[in-house]
Amino acid sequence: MGWLVLQDGKAFAGEKIGFWSHKGEQVIGEVVFNSSMSGYQEIITDLCCAGQILTFTHPHIGNYGWHQEDSEAAKVLLKGIIVRELSGGEGSLHADQSLEAFCRKKKIAGLKGVDTRALTRHIRKNGTMPGVLVEELADGLKYWQENTSQVICPAKPWVYQAATAEEYVIPGKGPLLAILDMGVKRSILRSLQNTGYSLHVFPAGTLAEEILEIKPQGLVVSNGPGNPDELSEIADNISSLISKLPILGIGLGHQLIALAAGAETYRLPFGHRGGNHPVQNKKTGKVAITIQNHGYAVSEETLRRTGLEVLYTNLNDGTVEGLQYERHKILTVQFHPQTVGEAAEHEEIFTLFNDMVKRG
Repeated sequence: MGWLVLQDGKAFAGEKIGFWSHKGEQVIGEVVFNSSMSGYQEIITDLCCAGQILTFTHPHIGNYGWHQEDSEAAKVLLKGIIVRELSGGEGSLHADQSLEAFCRKKKIAGLKGVDTRALTRHIRKNGTMPGVLVEELADGLKYWQENTSQVICPAKPWVYQAATAEEYVIPGKGPLLAILDMGVKRSILRSLQNTGYSLHVFPAGTLAEEILEIKPQGLVVSNGPGNPDELSEIADNISSLISKLPILGIGLGHQLIALAAGAETYRLPFGHRGGNHPVQNKKTGKVAITIQNHGYAVSEETLRRTGLEVLYTNLNDGTVEGLQYERHKILTVQFHPQTVGEAAEHEEIFTLFNDMVKRG
């Protein structure tokens, strides 16, 4: 038996799964929910989930086990998972292990048998908030009595744990792209490779001068975790690159480019996390269903005089999902446009960026 106790005192019971320390240590993280019906492995290994306790709204998780090659990153920064039903993944032809075995190996705590519908409704009503995983309810309640104002954040922004520590090259036959890694997904790198690019991946804090030294024909600022307002030094670096080469921003990269141009961002009440978010291209009217995993958005009201124009809009809540700046060859998307499975409909993003790179 275990408990998830939210900062506001609301508690949810379940059966312990994964890794639980025998030393009585609590697992603390921002409690969020993801509405995807499949792809739990890609979600868990998405570094955008750094520092979070992730609730799956789909009631049955783990049914096809764990296949290591499908992971989006080699490391995992997720704190915990909450599910309604957990399958062992028996019978899956491609599974290397079960989801629970992976969680034990990576020291991820979790609960099964939780009323995830009630938990999700509570978050939607009250917003995302910190939570603690404990074995005894009293311990969780006591924790929040003693830590009423605690904000879940590491000593340094999560980006610096998510990003690569050293630059590396992924060779290819086409134009050279610089990738500013905020916690980039492997599927995004593969999509860029499949589009025909050679890739030079840099750590998040790399200076603009170092990026320009390799003479790239374009720059991609990747997805990643955390609050963009805590990354002003990265936004400043991007600002000095805006007029020098074509730039594509994805996820957190979209937000940082907006900050670099002078716009502002804000925290969403419960974020956009799932594989079913409808987004419309304002120029063509085309609607696509997108993969999203973020808790912040760009303020449309602050885009005036930045040169950035809204290209994509979220049809659920009207938030900004993409920006374009023709003069400086900038394209950004809040969603994840990797061309895998059903996401292949987002090839237009890479086509638009290709055109910008070709124009130089």
